[in-house]
Amino acid sequence: MHEVEAKGILINNGGFTGMNIYRGCTHGCIYCDSRSTCYQFTHPFTDIEVKKNAPQLLEKALRSKRKKCMIGTGAMSDPYMHCEEELGLTRACLEIIKKYEFGLAIQTKSDRILRDIDLLAEINNRSKCVVQLTITTIDEDLCKIVEPNVCTTKRRFEVLEEMQKRGIPTIVWLTPILPYINNTEENVTGIIDKCIELGVKGIIGYDFGLTLREGDREYYYEALDKHFPGLKQKYIKEYGNAYHIESPNGKELRKLFRDKCKEAGLLMDNQCFEYMNEYPEKYEQLSLFEL
Repeated sequence: MHEVEAKGILINNGGFTGMNIYRGCTHGCIYCDSRSTCYQFTHPFTDIEVKKNAPQLLEKALRSKRKKCMIGTGAMSDPYMHCEEELGLTRACLEIIKKYEFGLAIQTKSDRILRDIDLLAEINNRSKCVVQLTITTIDEDLCKIVEPNVCTTKRRFEVLEEMQKRGIPTIVWLTPILPYINNTEENVTGIIDKCIELGVKGIIGYDFGLTLREGDREYYYEALDKHFPGLKQKYIKEYGNAYHIESPNGKELRKLFRDKCKEAGLLMDNQCFEYMNEYPEKYEQLSLFEL
């Protein structure tokens, strides 16, 4: 872990306003796209870059921002990595978002987010807060392999349940789907059914496959050799150096996903992003019962 003085904190990307408090990750997920060389890391990926002045930069940005909006975080680096326990920069930024009554769309795999559930509820009461969790497998043992240094699926479902109790809307990322690993109907159905049971607002499941680029491909293949002997050779034979690879039953899984979500009235894909980007002025606040 090393600290830097950042020059800015908010990034506008296609109408979405986001921030990254940290850079890099310690969760060790075998499929992590953020390891790609295209992101131009100048330090080891697990040597977390800490933007120590993130709260000050955020306060300055929000204080001068005329129009309220949703602030997103967690897309590139999880805001609840191990270092957050010691540093508390994510919580400090949440306090500022609450203070200036901006909205929040926060994404994580970690149950450390429960530490801040009080703040998340306050933000949701003042404006809007959407908590996003990535859930890729219903199998606890498999989860420990593909996402080794973070809480397992069972615990993430408990996080969703706690958010539901507080009336905080949730979105689940059902991605990536790894060919010949978690690309089963049983897995996809199991995750969606549990999301329905817990009252999740929507599910993002764009691609029933994954991306492999220079940097993350090598890390992924190393994990395949370790945990799934022979599978790397199968990938190379079927996909070569393709950037995006789809599971062989991807079309069937996508149809299953869409049918189940539609039947349950869940938001899907772009609908989820539209919902997360809507500041409360543009929508009628949902009741706790509806959430």
